[in-house]
Amino acid sequence: MAVRIRLTRQGTHKRPFYRIVAADSRMPRDGRFLDILGTYDPLHNPAVIQFDAAKVKEWMAKGATASDTAKQLIKKSGILKETAETA
Repeated sequence: MAVRIRLTRQGTHKRPFYRIVAADSRMPRDGRFLDILGTYDPLHNPAVIQFDAAKVKEWMAKGATASDTAKQLIKKSGILKETAETA
């Protein structure tokens, strides 16, 4: 099973709110996930990014790969800077 760290869309029409989750890569975008790692709210100025750093490190140690967007958010928040650049 290939695990990806990616975003799932929440919120209402034209009011997006995202959860950063660890999910099986075969599942749909808003489908089943394994663990919630954080949130991303792009509507605030500046955007609000919250992570559970311990969970992110745990999933990355288990071999999870981050999507491009999730990788940028992890890098921006300062968690796993060196891993986010190489992964």
